Amino acid sequence: MIEQPYPNLEKLLEMVGDAGLRMSQIDACEGAAGNISVCLRWEVEVQALFPRVEKIELPQPAPGLVGALIIVSGSGCRLREIGDRPVANLACLVVDEGGLTASQYTAPDSLLRKVTSEFNSHLAVHNDRIISTGTNFHAVIHAQPPYLTYLSHIPRYQDTLYLNQHILRWQPEMIVQLPEGIGIVPFTIPGSDELAALNSGLFRTHRLIIWAKHGVMACSDISVKHASDRIEYAEASARYEFMNLAAGEIGDGLTPQEIRSICIAFNVRQNYF
Repeated sequence: MIEQPYPNLEKLLEMVGDAGLRMSQIDACEGAAGNISVCLRWEVEVQALFPRVEKIELPQPAPGLVGALIIVSGSGCRLREIGDRPVANLACLVVDEGGLTASQYTAPDSLLRKVTSEFNSHLAVHNDRIISTGTNFHAVIHAQPPYLTYLSHIPRYQDTLYLNQHILRWQPEMIVQLPEGIGIVPFTIPGSDELAALNSGLFRTHRLIIWAKHGVMACSDISVKHASDRIEYAEASARYEFMNLAAGEIGDGLTPQEIRSICIAFNVRQNYF
C-alpha cells in the first residue's frame, strides 16, 4: 500500500526504468527477455505522454482491476532501455468495466505493437493480490537471473524445502528479506494460462517465485524497486550456492541454529529452519 502523496506518472516511469536497468546490470534480462508492470488505483493523467488510445481484450478476466491503471513493458522491448525512453517502451492500460477489456494508451514513438507475452501472468497476480489485500499499488517483475535459473535445472532444487534451505543460508539478511522463502513452479509453457494460474496461486504465500528452467517473478506492494531488490537478493545467494557447488560443497553457510537466532533477533517467522 502506498500512502499519499502518491507518485506521479513521471516518477513511476522513472522507477520502472531504474528497476529494468538493475535487472540488466545483474544479467537477468538478456536481449528483450524480462518484463515489468505496475498496477495502481489512484487517478493519474496519462494522455499527455501516451496520447494514442485503442481498445484491447485482456488475456484473462480481471474483475478486481476495474478502473485501475497498469503500466506495462512491451513485447520485444528491452528492460535496459526503459529508463532512456520510457514512453517508447511502455504502455498504459486502464481496465474497463467488467474487467474483460481495457483502453491501451501508447506514445507516437512507441516501439511496441503489443504488451509483453507474459501479461496474462502479470494480470492474474495483480488481480488476485489487489482483491485479497486491498492494496492500491502492486508491482511485478519477470526476469531470468542466471544463477537462480541454472539451479532450477537441477532436480533437487525443484523441491521447495531443499531450495530454500540451500539458498537462504548464505547471507544473514536473506531470511529477513524473504521470510516466506522462494516458491517454485514446475516447468510450464511460457505465456500459458497454466503458468498464469500456478503463478498467481503461489503469490498468495510468496513474494518471489522461480519458474523452473525459465526465470523468476517477484512482486511488491511498496515499489517496483522493492520487487527488483527481492530478485537481486535471491540471485546473490544463488551465486553463493553455485560457487559452493563448483568448489565441491565445502561451505556450510549459516547453520539452522544461526538462522533461527537471526529470526529471534528480528522477530521473523519462517518454516524452513
